[in-house]
Amino acid sequence: MVDRSTLPNAFEFVVVASARAKQLLQGCVPKVEPSGKPARTAQREVLEGLVQPVYSDEAPIDPQAPTPV
Repeated sequence: MVDRSTLPNAFEFVVVASARAKQLLQGCVPKVEPSGKPARTAQREVLEGLVQPVYSDEAPIDPQAPTPV
């Protein structure tokens, strides 16, 4: 079960787990015993609370905003 205080919805769980899976594929050390594919290992790390989401304070870039000159 996902702790709703750290990950309030399933979409956020998927985003955090996929980002962690990419890190594992790039060579990061797993925080749990690896079991099969990196995606499954990442899911277990998130479910066990070993990986927390990090939010940026910067506003997202608007691709249609005018470029400053």
